[in-house]
Amino acid sequence: MNINIALLGQFIVVFAIFIGIVSYFLGRRKTETPVLAAFLGVIFSIVPIFGLAYVVIFMFKRDIDSGREAGV
Repeated sequence: MNINIALLGQFIVVFAIFIGIVSYFLGRRKTETPVLAAFLGVIFSIVPIFGLAYVVIFMFKRDIDSGREAGV
């Protein structure tokens, strides 16, 4: 089976953009710096298994307390 390197590169770019968007929306709920979370998601997804692991671990992180539960 031959692997087309151009197709692989396109897959990685599309995957990195997808993981970056997912990381941004998760970062809005779970961190104070969602842009940094999205950037890290894109960097980690250069190797797709690291990108998936980053998002899975990020999903299990607790949400930040924005004061709604504390009654403020």
